[in-house]
Amino acid sequence: MQKSNFASLFVNRRNLFTLLFVVSSLNLFAQGSGNKYAGEFLAIGVGGRPLGMGGAYVSLVSDVTAGYWNPGALARMNYPQFSLMHDERFGNLVNYDYGAVAIPWGTNSSLGLSVIRLGVDDVPNTQGALIDLNNNGFFDNGDRLDYSKINFFNAADWAFIATYSKQQSEKLSYGVNLKVISRSIDYGSAWGIGFDIGALYSITPKFRVGANLMDITTTLLAWNTGRKELITPTAKVGTSYDIPFLGTGRITPAVDFDVRFENRKFASLASVGPVSFDMHAGLEYGYKDLFALRVGYNDVKQLTFGAGIKLPKLNLDYSFAKFDGNDQLGNTHRISVMFTLEDEKFKRKGLK
Repeated sequence: MQKSNFASLFVNRRNLFTLLFVVSSLNLFAQGSGNKYAGEFLAIGVGGRPLGMGGAYVSLVSDVTAGYWNPGALARMNYPQFSLMHDERFGNLVNYDYGAVAIPWGTNSSLGLSVIRLGVDDVPNTQGALIDLNNNGFFDNGDRLDYSKINFFNAADWAFIATYSKQQSEKLSYGVNLKVISRSIDYGSAWGIGFDIGALYSITPKFRVGANLMDITTTLLAWNTGRKELITPTAKVGTSYDIPFLGTGRITPAVDFDVRFENRKFASLASVGPVSFDMHAGLEYGYKDLFALRVGYNDVKQLTFGAGIKLPKLNLDYSFAKFDGNDQLGNTHRISVMFTLEDEKFKRKGLK
């Protein structure tokens, strides 16, 4: 392939996925406000186990990932935990990374910190790099690039989430998140602060209901260009139930619903005026707490699959999702690890 054709392919491919990446902040350099999809990168999800179940996890979570899924459930963990996940999308052009740490605090509370990054790195900026061979002020297919004038930048969204959770009783726990959000693309940048509140209630030890009210006060993103975006509240509610299976295993169905107030209408499963509803459904088979197989269906109409294995102090989980009807977007593979300091000296105080 000739150099010019290769460069054109590279630049066009990068620019295409950069456009997809920033679709939630169209016209960000203009004045005004935008409310729809401003916080969409926070809706992707974290952890191989929940993503293998289609994101139906708000009532099932009881580990370090509760800082994302339901802050009210973080108090259910009894040992310090660390978790990491990496996700590559669209032919490895979009990177999604997650890391979290949480510790028991006293006899009935937990503290956690989570970090999420969605980014497209080394995006070429070809403004001012085209050579007008015809000197007519118009660019056509015969024009070339001056490679020395191409600049590269990163487009990235960051979220830093601090979590406090308390176990009120054997059945009820609740918690709160403080979120700091940073967004940047080329010379534009934005900051915002938001809050989530969540709760988990065990009707029986095997039957749970949970809720996470995200961006409960509405999160304002202020750009250095003067533009302002609002991340409107989202209510995630769900339930899960453990069913014993053949004496050595269990089957756990889970269902979540997302209630949004962004007037999504046709982009949702159902809507009433500005309120939209989306569903997550998942099913997990676990054998003796050693390994698990999972299947799910998420809010963007993807069928998901997953598997996990539990080793001493270490959980390894994998999930797979396919973009139906568009092979060019590729498949999504997620791998996550969770390390538990399951040792007597790290155990929660007062735990028998």
